[in-house]
Amino acid sequence: MAIETKIPSQAPSPDSQTTAAGTPHHPRRGWLIGIAVLLVFAGIFVYGIVTRLRNAATVGAETTQMALPSVAVVAPQRSAPTQEVVLPGNVQPFISAPIFSRTNGYLKKWYVDIGQRVKKGQLLAVVETPEVDQQLEQSRSNLATAKANLQLAEITKNRFEGLLKTHAVAQQDADNAAGTYNANKAIVDANQANVRQLETMQSFERIYAPFDGIITARNTDIGQLIASGNSGNVKTDLFHISQPGKLRVYVNVPEQYSQAAAPGLTAELTLAEFPEKKFQGKLVRTANAINFTNRTLLVEVDVDNPSGELLSGAYAEVHLQVPGQSSSYLVPVSTLIFRSQGLQVAVVKDGAVALTSVTPGHDFGDQIEIVAGLKGDESIVVSPPDSIISGQKVQVVQPQTTPSGGGK
Repeated sequence: MAIETKIPSQAPSPDSQTTAAGTPHHPRRGWLIGIAVLLVFAGIFVYGIVTRLRNAATVGAETTQMALPSVAVVAPQRSAPTQEVVLPGNVQPFISAPIFSRTNGYLKKWYVDIGQRVKKGQLLAVVETPEVDQQLEQSRSNLATAKANLQLAEITKNRFEGLLKTHAVAQQDADNAAGTYNANKAIVDANQANVRQLETMQSFERIYAPFDGIITARNTDIGQLIASGNSGNVKTDLFHISQPGKLRVYVNVPEQYSQAAAPGLTAELTLAEFPEKKFQGKLVRTANAINFTNRTLLVEVDVDNPSGELLSGAYAEVHLQVPGQSSSYLVPVSTLIFRSQGLQVAVVKDGAVALTSVTPGHDFGDQIEIVAGLKGDESIVVSPPDSIISGQKVQVVQPQTTPSGGGK
C-alpha cells in the first residue's frame, strides 16, 4: 500500500512574481547586480583616468627635470695653517773676500793653493817691491838729514836765547833762530811720517789670511806683475778666500708672500747632489723692500755647514713654511668664471645658481686660494658653462670634493 506524502508548497515572497510557467522572478536583485556592475566599470574607468593623469604628471616632472642642466659641485676646503713654498736659492759663504796686494811689485812666492784650509794670519804669498824698498831707503836718508838740520837749529836757537838775556843780540835774530828750529822740526815730522808710510807699504810684501777659511781661487803665479789694490790699473785678486762653516742662502720671494716671509721662519734646503737629504735653515733677515725689477723680496736663510758638505755657489731649492690665512679657502681652478664683472664662482643654493664675486690669493696650479667672497659652506659648480646666469635652475649630480692638503 502506497503512502503518499504531501509536501506543502512554500508561499511566494512578496517581492517575487510567478511566471506563466510557474517560475518565480526577482526584479530587485537584478537591479542591484546591474548597479554593482556599473560601479565596477566606473571604478575601472576612474582608476584608468587617475593612473593616466599620474603618469602624465610624472612624465612632465621628469621632462622638466631632464630639461634642467646638470652640474657637478664641489665644497671649498679651508687652507692649511701653513703652506710650503719652494723657491730657488743661491748658496753663498757667510764670509767671502778677494785678497789683493796693497803694494806694487812681482810675486816672489805663494804658499797656498785652491781647496786648502788656512788660519787667520797665515802667510799666503810674498811680493817683491824694489821700488818701495828704494823709496824707503831714500826717505830714511831724508829723515836723517832733517834730524841733523833740526839739531843744528836747536843749538842755534838755544844760543840766541842765552845771548838775548844779556842783550848781546837783537830780538829779531832770536826770533829767526826759533823759526828755523820750528821749520826743521816740521820737516823731521814729515819725513818720519813718510818713512812710516813706506815701512807699512813694505810690510804689504807679505800677504796674510784675514780669517779662517778655504782658498777657493788663486789668480797669480811666481814672477807675475802685481798691481796694488788701490791703484787705478786693472786689479786682479791674488786669492779668493771664503768661510764655509756657515752659509747664506739668498732667495727672491714673490711679492704675494712678502708679508708672510718674516724672520724666524724655518726652511729646508734640497740639492740635486743630495737627493735623500734635507738641510735645515732659518730665515734671519729680509731686504724690507720689493725689487721693482722683478717684484720680489730678497731674504737671507742661514744654514750651518760644520762638515763642509754644502759648497758655496751651489743651487738649492728652498722650502719655506709660510703661515696661511685662516679665512681663506681652496677651490679648483675649473670653478672660476672670468667675466667683465671680475672673478666669480657659481654657487648652487636651493636648486638655483647665484654668481658670487671672489678675491683670489695664491695660485697652486690646479687649485687657487680664495681670500674673500666665500664662507666655506657653499656648493660651487665645477666647470660652469659660459651661459650660466644668476637664478638659473640646475640639478646637482654626484658631488665632488677637493683633495685635502692644497697649497703644498
